[in-house]
Amino acid sequence: MALLEINGLNKRFDSEKGQTHALKDIELAVSNGEFITIIGPSGCGKSTLLKIIAGLDVELSGSVRIDGEEVEGPTIDKGFIFQEPRLFPWYTVERNIAANYSLRDKVIRDKVDELIQLVKLDGFAKAYPKELSGGMAQRVAIARALLRNPKVLLLDEPFGALDAFTRSHMQEVLLNIWQKNRTTMLFVTHDIDEAIYLGGRVVIMNARPGSIRKIVNIELQHPRKKSNKTFQEYRHLILNEFEKTDELELVNSAGI
Repeated sequence: MALLEINGLNKRFDSEKGQTHALKDIELAVSNGEFITIIGPSGCGKSTLLKIIAGLDVELSGSVRIDGEEVEGPTIDKGFIFQEPRLFPWYTVERNIAANYSLRDKVIRDKVDELIQLVKLDGFAKAYPKELSGGMAQRVAIARALLRNPKVLLLDEPFGALDAFTRSHMQEVLLNIWQKNRTTMLFVTHDIDEAIYLGGRVVIMNARPGSIRKIVNIELQHPRKKSNKTFQEYRHLILNEFEKTDELELVNSAGI
């Protein structure tokens, strides 16, 4: 049995202008320990899909199950990382990671210390968010989510606001976390290279209504080199899928 099972998922939004079909007939099975990247044009429902898996949006048709249980709302077994870190500015790094848990609890204290090392923030336990770079703050957010040992970690363009150098470093940090913990991860990105570099499978989505156009298995060992011939072949394959989509949209807009 897959850890995450999505069957016949459809999502519609109602507004004064009418109804918007955001997600259409989504079918996806994710095994325990997989790293899935999701890519697609803006507005195709990538973030909406993550929010539904997280239980932040339960107004839908179809089903979403984790470990065989229907997702009915947010729980600690689903971690969510936003594009911005969303740290408490009045808390230190270690308090942000612990959040509502007490650092006086030895189990929590040891786990926080372990996570600080895992996300490479040694020496910054007592620092405040204003003293951190964007990449460091995002590492705190990831550590906070991991403290609860989630079955699934959902990441919604977490590196989108970072500069290229920091983004590359954060990719390595995240891969290191995944390789050590084997936490199941679903990672939304607009960056094709990032999707291939991180993912064991790349889910390519169509424009609205968002649907799964193709799933590409990335058969490359880590560490991956973006200059590698096979890496570039995957890149061209995925780009070709987007070019097909653009052609279809052009045809539809022309009324042909």
